[in-house]
Amino acid sequence: MANTNAPFGLAPIEYLIGTPWNGQARRYHVDSTEANALAIGDPVVTLGTSDADGVMSVTLATAGSGITGVIIGMGGLKYGGPGGDLDNLSITVIPATKTKDYYVLVADDPNIVFEVQEIGTGTQLTATEVGLNCNLVAGTNNGYVSGWLLTNTTEATTSTLDCKLLGLVQRSGNAFGAYAKWKVLINNHTYRAGITGV
Repeated sequence: MANTNAPFGLAPIEYLIGTPWNGQARRYHVDSTEANALAIGDPVVTLGTSDADGVMSVTLATAGSGITGVIIGMGGLKYGGPGGDLDNLSITVIPATKTKDYYVLVADDPNIVFEVQEIGTGTQLTATEVGLNCNLVAGTNNGYVSGWLLTNTTEATTSTLDCKLLGLVQRSGNAFGAYAKWKVLINNHTYRAGITGV
């Protein structure tokens, strides 16, 4: 049976030590001047600046240029508790053209293992590529979740590539080939130096 083509960006599933992901995330600021649409599953990277209250700012990552983490939710309140921009909690995608600042919840622990779908074109990744590093490729969200995918044109030992290939997600209906679902670790991470692939 062929793999299902249903991109979702990156989804946290577990930690590198094998324990399930516990849902923890950090709130980041998205400035009104940020020019990209942002959806759950999109990789983001820090900008080296913050909002007026010191909440670190992020922008959509560029494939092959480093990643801080992955958006797992829209964080309407700056500090939690009452107040803040409550309608930010009901949006599914932050628009490219923004009239205000936004806040996102980002899974940014460098030890989180993510699931991501491989692209459907090119020469598909095989068992011999497990352990190598690979880039992601940007994709348009579907109005709800990210369209980012794992590319199959960059796999190498290079330590600056986006992700480390940890193997296929082990479940029925997932196999090597177009649209395979992979377990990956963010390799070129803001909070940890990249590791050479094997």
